[in-house]
Order: sequence, then structure tokens, then C-alpha cells
Amino acid sequence: MHHPLLLILVKVTIFSLMLAIGSNVSFEKMLSFWRKPALVFRALLAVVVLVPLVVILLLKLLNLPPEVMIGLTLLAASPGAPLTTKRSQKAGGGFQYSASLQLTLAILAVFFTPLTLEIFATLFENISQKVTILEVARQVMIVQLLPVSLGILMQKFAPKFAQKIAQPLTFIADNLFLVMVVLVCILGLPLFSRVWQLPLVAIAIMVIASLGIGHTLGRLDDDMRATLAIFCIARNFGLALFIAILNHVQQQVIPTLVAYLILGAFIGVPYSIWNKRRFAKTNPL
Repeated sequence: MHHPLLLILVKVTIFSLMLAIGSNVSFEKMLSFWRKPALVFRALLAVVVLVPLVVILLLKLLNLPPEVMIGLTLLAASPGAPLTTKRSQKAGGGFQYSASLQLTLAILAVFFTPLTLEIFATLFENISQKVTILEVARQVMIVQLLPVSLGILMQKFAPKFAQKIAQPLTFIADNLFLVMVVLVCILGLPLFSRVWQLPLVAIAIMVIASLGIGHTLGRLDDDMRATLAIFCIARNFGLALFIAILNHVQQQVIPTLVAYLILGAFIGVPYSIWNKRRFAKTNPL
């Protein structure tokens, strides 16, 4: 499954998604979010510390195939899925908190992703042989930090232009992401039989534990609980796939990534429906 066009599509998709995030989310609102250190600490603790810790425990306790271990590692190291703000709103989450958190994770991924991969590579020999950490850091900076920074700069120095292109850019980026996901699912479904029984149990545990972590560490406000829960399970599929392609392990890990995408939706959607109904009951108009 070595498709040069797939790498180009993934690069363009991530770049456009990050540029759209930078162009849409106000930097001033993100600064307001950063001025609440307790809120930021709980969010980062949940998304970039506790979720990877759950994966470490799963890899230590369960005898998983090497390709599944690498796939789960890439997901654990890839926080801040591009469409998470929309997903969290469907679960009853607030826009400002989720948008600020999404932009924060997009910026910090250039640090957290290589660091998380380094920790996993130190703990697990199968992973240390497959993942080149320094190259990942360089590439994440190019496809993620650079476009986010460009979007923020456009908002700062050319606000009218940023406002004009924000909506069409988001539309293009979202559809590119959809095309990428569909293409990867088509390529990965013939290999999907490799992920069964124990790997599927491990993925389900990761999803459920991530929801629980986010729901527990969210503030008492129901909208923030839902937002953080969705952010915990919504790993950055595109970034994980990009790292896999960089390290020539996409053929091995795509079934795991697809399985996580499917199970994440299967478990996450009922949670979103339940939480939104619960929020509606406790906060009637």
C-alpha cells in the first residue's frame, strides 16, 4: 500500500485543516483561555497525558500484535483532531472553549507528538525500531505549526482577508479530510480482518477510558465536560496517518487507525446524544 499520491493528499489535507483552524479561531480568545491555568492544565492533563498513559497500560498488559501497538501509539501521540470542535458542539459543548482548546493542541502538537513518541519508543522495542522521532518533529512543524501560525498572522495583520477566506477554506479542508478518510477506509478495509478480538477490545477500552477521563476532568459545567470527553477520544487521524507514512508503516497500521475511527464513532456518538439530552434537561430554556 505504497501510494505517493496518498502522502500528498495527507500533507495537503493537514496543512489546509490547520490553516483553517488558525484563520477561524481568534487568537485573543485563545489567550483568554490560556489565562485560566487550571482549565488549561486539566485539559492538557486529560488529552496529552492520561490518554497516552491508558495506551501504555494497555500495551503493557495485553499481548497485542506489533502493528496494533504502533497504531495505538500513533493515535496516542496525535491529539487535537481537526473536526473536534464540531463534534463537541454536537455533544452539547461550547464553541469558545472547544475552539480555543483545538487551536492550543494544534500548536502544542509539535512538542507533544515527538515527546510522546519518544516515551513510547523508550518503553517498547517494537516501536523504537519503527519510528524516527526527529523527522516526525520536523514534519509536524511544517504541516501543522506553520499553517496554524499563518492563519493566526492573517487574523492579526489582515483580518478582513482572513474573515473572507475562513469559510471557504474550512469547507475545502473539511471535504479534503472526508476524501482522505474515505480513501484510507477503502484501502484499509481489505486488511481490516487483521484487527479482531483482542485488538478490538483494546481499542474499545481506550475509547471508553478516554471518554471517562475527559468527562471526569471537565469542569462542573456540562458543556465543558462533553467537550473535553470528545477531545480525549478524537485523536488526529490525519496526523497519525502522516507519521505512519513517514516511517513506511502505513500498511501495517491503517487497519488499526480505521478500527479506532469506527469504534470511536460507534461509542462516541451515543455519548454525545446522551450528554446533549442530559444537558438539555438540566438547562431548560
